[in-house]
Amino acid sequence: MALQFHSILDPRGYQERRKITLATRVSLEELKTGKILFYNNTKLGFCNYYTVFDRIKEHLRELGIENFVEYTETVRGKDAGKLKEYAQMLAKEKPSAAIVAFGDMGTSSSTTVLSIALEELGIPTVYMTAPPGTGITEGVGVYRAGHLCLCSVDIYQASTVEEIEAEVDKKWDYIIRSLTTNGKDLEELARIDFKMDKIPPREDGLLPLSENLSVEEEKLLEPGAYLEEINDFFNQEHISDGLPIIPPTKARYERMMEYCPFPEDMVLCSASGPSGKEVTVKDVAIAAVMAGCKPNAMPVLIAVFKALNSPLYNLNQSVTTSHPGGNMVIVSGPIARELGISGRQGCQGPGYPANATIGRAVNLVIMNIFRSVPGICDLDCIASQAEFTYCFAEEPDLAQWNMINEDHFDSETTTVYVLKAEPIHDIIDFLSLDGHDLLDTITHCCTTLGSNNAYMPGPLVVCLTPDHGMMLKKSGYTKEMIQEHIHTYVYHEVPMVRNRGLVPVRPASFANRHPMPVTRTPKDVEVVVIGGRGGHSGVILPWALHSEGIVEPVALPDGTIAKSIEEFKK
Repeated sequence: MALQFHSILDPRGYQERRKITLATRVSLEELKTGKILFYNNTKLGFCNYYTVFDRIKEHLRELGIENFVEYTETVRGKDAGKLKEYAQMLAKEKPSAAIVAFGDMGTSSSTTVLSIALEELGIPTVYMTAPPGTGITEGVGVYRAGHLCLCSVDIYQASTVEEIEAEVDKKWDYIIRSLTTNGKDLEELARIDFKMDKIPPREDGLLPLSENLSVEEEKLLEPGAYLEEINDFFNQEHISDGLPIIPPTKARYERMMEYCPFPEDMVLCSASGPSGKEVTVKDVAIAAVMAGCKPNAMPVLIAVFKALNSPLYNLNQSVTTSHPGGNMVIVSGPIARELGISGRQGCQGPGYPANATIGRAVNLVIMNIFRSVPGICDLDCIASQAEFTYCFAEEPDLAQWNMINEDHFDSETTTVYVLKAEPIHDIIDFLSLDGHDLLDTITHCCTTLGSNNAYMPGPLVVCLTPDHGMMLKKSGYTKEMIQEHIHTYVYHEVPMVRNRGLVPVRPASFANRHPMPVTRTPKDVEVVVIGGRGGHSGVILPWALHSEGIVEPVALPDGTIAKSIEEFKK
């Protein structure tokens, strides 16, 4: 009898691929008598990018089309519902067509959602994009609309006016045809040649691998048989992070649910990312199997995804940003010790299975469910190791002050703290003899002109080694005093943060501040004592784009705070 593998679950889940009906295009003569809507998501206000609209308008005027109306407003901070509402407001202008710009970086995904909404409201739309935003607009277009008129121009921040004009000229024929063509020609213009998921996941939730791989009985005796082939398939289909995975079979999935009394179809995160999919308990469990988690990690992972779903985290934009941050998880409380999540020497590096696998599962969910795949449907310029895994714990016997769980709840409650953040930046100080000098060293490391928090004040995490924690406490510092000191003295001179870096997002009250703080209040500074003895502390700087650090307790399905991981066992 022929041998066959057990079925392998598809970590992407089922994708409900829509194919929208594109708006009926009008004739060139009707464009002359109608109104052209130009929507600027604010990105055209920088560098020489506004030339994109200038050149398009110039070409339209040459055709006798001169009735333009323009709106400028950011898409940042708007979820899919708000974007659709904004599109409805734009549609009240009753335009004959719309030109949308600009999709080059972080706003690309949300602006694609807006463009889709305009099409569904009956407005022929062309969305102007540029690398690296083009890839993600294609992904959002495929997953959420099936097709869309996308026009990519090859420009970047240092492109001259003349270079941008030349790029628009190359695409002018595509632009005008996309606004005036119907039928099969329009279908071809709106076709997106996407680089992955060309065949959508199956409705039964299984991968086709087991059907397409012949099994040799002799090879099954080899330890780890066929793992190479399975991992090659996962990498080829862009459903792995590049490291070896454990195949998520149904049996392994059932074992992973042993400590998970939550329904498998329970939604943990709202629709986000290129795919526009929700995250369910089942999605998390499949990723946990792939990452190598123990079943008792599931309650912590559930808490993590509840925290990520807070509107204050800005998950939708965080999963596609060009920022190299990971989804950092700090676990504080007794369940961290039960699971072996470590905050001891080397806790942010290799050697701690619970840390590595829990953090890895978080990022596998984001890549596979939201389809934020590096190099194809993600904006990361360089990325970082923090996007493989980013999880560690606080240790009660190292703590010099209240831990995070104690600040928000009590010592018996286990919490997760999540923050979209850079990898840790080393702070070396082996020579200071007291906490006062040491704190000056730490303070100096809490920002740079190349860090997001120079332009967007927000939370940061100071990670003190036990030696540095003891020095600060011995010098009389409380946690609150450290927070106040860093909030007061970590800043930039205003001329240094003007017209460089990125567009600032600051509280309205900061409009006339000088110097410019990198935190909004002392509470933005989190202080933890972790690691081993010695003089290498560190600071973790944030993404901070409409994004907060979120604390969530590890709780049972009825909301009761869990005191032990065993309370979750079925």
